Amino acid sequence: MTGNSPDTPYFPGAEWETRPARDFGFDDRKLEAVRTRLTDEVGPDGTYRVCVVRGGHIVAEWHAGLSSRDQVGIASAQKSLYSCLLGIAIAEGKLPSADALVAEHYPELLDVPEGAGPKPGRAAKPEDAHMTFRHLITNTSGYLKPGERPGQYFHYQTWGMNILMHALGKIYGVYDPADPEGSVGPGDLIRQKIRDRIGGAWTWRWGNFDLPPEARAGIFGYHTSLFMTARDACRVGWLWRSAGNWAGHRVVPAEWLREATVSASAIRGNSPASDLDGVGCYGHGFWANDRGKLWPNLPRDSFAAAGAGSQLIWVCPSLDLVIVESPGIPAQHVHLDPRLLDWILDALKAR
Repeated sequence: MTGNSPDTPYFPGAEWETRPARDFGFDDRKLEAVRTRLTDEVGPDGTYRVCVVRGGHIVAEWHAGLSSRDQVGIASAQKSLYSCLLGIAIAEGKLPSADALVAEHYPELLDVPEGAGPKPGRAAKPEDAHMTFRHLITNTSGYLKPGERPGQYFHYQTWGMNILMHALGKIYGVYDPADPEGSVGPGDLIRQKIRDRIGGAWTWRWGNFDLPPEARAGIFGYHTSLFMTARDACRVGWLWRSAGNWAGHRVVPAEWLREATVSASAIRGNSPASDLDGVGCYGHGFWANDRGKLWPNLPRDSFAAAGAGSQLIWVCPSLDLVIVESPGIPAQHVHLDPRLLDWILDALKAR
């Protein structure tokens, strides 16, 4: 590969620099064949955006049905940014560690009695007082889930992530559960701590599922939804590939990313194994391949942010590579679908 080495990465300015893929080790013919296969998969009226970054430069960018300027909701891929915000809060001394009790910082989470939850039977439990920030970011909180105690079961969910963001928002003074729509909101906190520091331009807004009128939505609702261009998603991926550094400035603690992007021991120790749960393939807000269970044929150091609607930010530090799919090939379980990744990596002449 010519250009910048993986040890001295290049960082884009206001605009990305596009370079020929062949300069960064790709076979042009094979890479063009990937685009053809992708078009065949989504169909003539399908929509996709794919962006490939190596050496800090865009080496391939394909759009169908969307322009490069369109901002698309990244769904649960935003959980990985929530994780980064948690790591930043710990590094800034706002929390002693990820094992701090959430209720000590956001006691409102316990004030959801029967009839005030998202649906019948969903209410805060006394044991939720023992829930930690680590439980929330690893999806093992059991919050509002009958029969689930904190730390005992992996359950991919929205409510726990909302509690995480509301708690961080309250700690930083940008969220009031009694007046969520009058609050600046944790989305703006992500802007301050991450987006503006890496030259991003994504937007955010509140979202809510259909909730009963009695639901205490300000406590557990109002999820923070991020909307990005594919190039914004590439900036996020390149930040992660660079271990949280951006052009010599520390944005996310490197030690937090090292822990967050490998499978979480708490999940491995306490959850029953199945093909679709997080055992061996989910970390702290990231999907992780360190045990080879997620993508057996891909490098073990690869990890990703993933969400519904084929939203994917895949990162492989050892290959100096970021691949963004937003949206892309329809898949029942987007985080388990390696087709596009396999095709693009096959176009690398040497791996």
